[in-house]
Amino acid sequence: MAPPKILLSGDVSGNLKQLFKRVVSVNKSAAGPFDALLCVGQFFPDSADQLDEFNDYIEGRAQIPLPTYFIGDYGVGAAKVLLAATRDAGNQGFKLDGLKICNSLYWLKGSGKFTLHGLSVAYLSGQQSSDSQQFGTYNQDDVDVLRAIAEEPGIIDLFLTNKWPSGITNRANISDAPSGVSEPFGTDNIVAELVAEIKPRYHIAGTKGVFYAREPYSNVDAVHVTRFLGLAPVGNKDKQKFIHALSPTPASTMSAIEIRAKSTTTTLSPYTYEEKTAHSIEAGKRSSDSISDSQYWRYDVPQKRQKHGDGNRLCFKFVSSGSCPRGESCNFQHDVDAREQSLRGVCFDFMNKGKCERGPECKFKHSLQDEGDSNSQPGRGSGNANRNRSTECWFCLSSPKVESHLIISIGEHYYCALAKGPLVEDHVLLIPIGHSPNTVSLPSECDIELDKFQNALKKYYNKQGKEVVFFEWASKRTTHANLQVVPVPSAKAAALKNIFNLAAERQGFKFTTMKSSNNYDGRTLLGEQFDRNFSFFYVQLPDGTILSHSIEENENFLPQFGRQVMAGLLKKADRDDWKNCTDSKEEETKMVEDFKSGFGEFDPNKSFFPSL
Repeated sequence: MAPPKILLSGDVSGNLKQLFKRVVSVNKSAAGPFDALLCVGQFFPDSADQLDEFNDYIEGRAQIPLPTYFIGDYGVGAAKVLLAATRDAGNQGFKLDGLKICNSLYWLKGSGKFTLHGLSVAYLSGQQSSDSQQFGTYNQDDVDVLRAIAEEPGIIDLFLTNKWPSGITNRANISDAPSGVSEPFGTDNIVAELVAEIKPRYHIAGTKGVFYAREPYSNVDAVHVTRFLGLAPVGNKDKQKFIHALSPTPASTMSAIEIRAKSTTTTLSPYTYEEKTAHSIEAGKRSSDSISDSQYWRYDVPQKRQKHGDGNRLCFKFVSSGSCPRGESCNFQHDVDAREQSLRGVCFDFMNKGKCERGPECKFKHSLQDEGDSNSQPGRGSGNANRNRSTECWFCLSSPKVESHLIISIGEHYYCALAKGPLVEDHVLLIPIGHSPNTVSLPSECDIELDKFQNALKKYYNKQGKEVVFFEWASKRTTHANLQVVPVPSAKAAALKNIFNLAAERQGFKFTTMKSSNNYDGRTLLGEQFDRNFSFFYVQLPDGTILSHSIEENENFLPQFGRQVMAGLLKKADRDDWKNCTDSKEEETKMVEDFKSGFGEFDPNKSFFPSL
């Protein structure tokens, strides 16, 4: 079977008549006929003067000569056309192969992957922007989808983006290229990260205003090469190439020898150079950075997110397989609870975004599953939920993964353990023995025991001249809860309420404030506030004040919000993420023994977990 024939176009900018005139001519040539046209860069007009000609094709008065796909969903008139497309009944559901605008014209919305005449095509529509716009920009969800696609087996044949990737000219011979190719303007660093992960055979982009066909480059951890094509705008004055023909054999049908083939002009990957340079620059920045404590406690959330990446997203590789080759260098969460939910048949998009665009077409579950529920979905994982829990959960006492040397005291419903990577030496956790997703909705007998633990810890810390803060992030995707217990010097306790409220304001929300005379009554108030359909964060302050917040479905709440606020107050900015400050087992064991020796007189259980 002959390989498909594909035409590629740069920025159309509304010039459909000129584009399709050229397409018809090429289609009738010896190289044709072609199967499809893929357009990168701005698709809609630059000015309202072009709308009449443009709308002739959109409204059916002029014919589109072959199936055409575009990702440049911005320009004059874009909002009206695209909004109508999203409301069309025929475009409802999960349309990875494009929303139909009119006959033979399809909008590749957001990001995704589809098969076109045997070719695997991935795409990222829109451009990077700090503004939240309905059309014309991509968001973090779109990026996450592509990172998940990068982890899937198989090779992407074509990857379409609007912007060029930053660093594409590294290690390239550009002496004969048009002027402007080597300039950084018009490039996108996120596109560079994505293409380095996806490793497509062809990467096609526009918006730069010039044509550029880079020498093929080899990929890290892949045997095939990537070829980059930057296409000029349709009808550009310099008469640079704006349409290009490809006839690639789908990778899925190629032999191993064909996949490995490299030309003599193949270069090293431009992105390994880019990563090394960026790493050196960042290292220099870190050595010179100094954020004062007075600045830090103000909790500059955008700065934190810029430095540490988006830790609020799940790693698809870890959730789907239980491991990730990136290990600790991965920018996404390796969440054991999410892994367990995946084994029970829960949809990854539902866990990661709180929603799934596939709707009824999705074969996975759109609610978190309790123990035993996985039996209704045969074939997802192996064994039952109890076995999954015992082998995967860090907090179940029956799990081989539980670090028993951290355990301080065990009751009937709760146990107390040293926090992994503690903020301060006496930072501990109160953890339900049962596999519960939160501590707020447990039965009253559990609250009674928790109250005893909390009162005992208060007495222990008070003896040292300290107060104590309790906080919990009850995420919808958490399956085993933990209540954080952090001591603070008594002199700093009065500042807690203002600091948490200011941090919430910087994050874009307001706390609900309650007051109780004791822990048990406070738990009752929390139970009345808690809605299991939402994630929930709360903090109990030493004076009996309780600050709580129900987290909306699309809210970008930081998983370590509570810890980061406390790190600012305690001047422990370097320990705001537990993964960055873990101790050796010997150091942890010593901290546990020191804690036990002081806590023994207050321990409500009066018996300690034996040393192992």
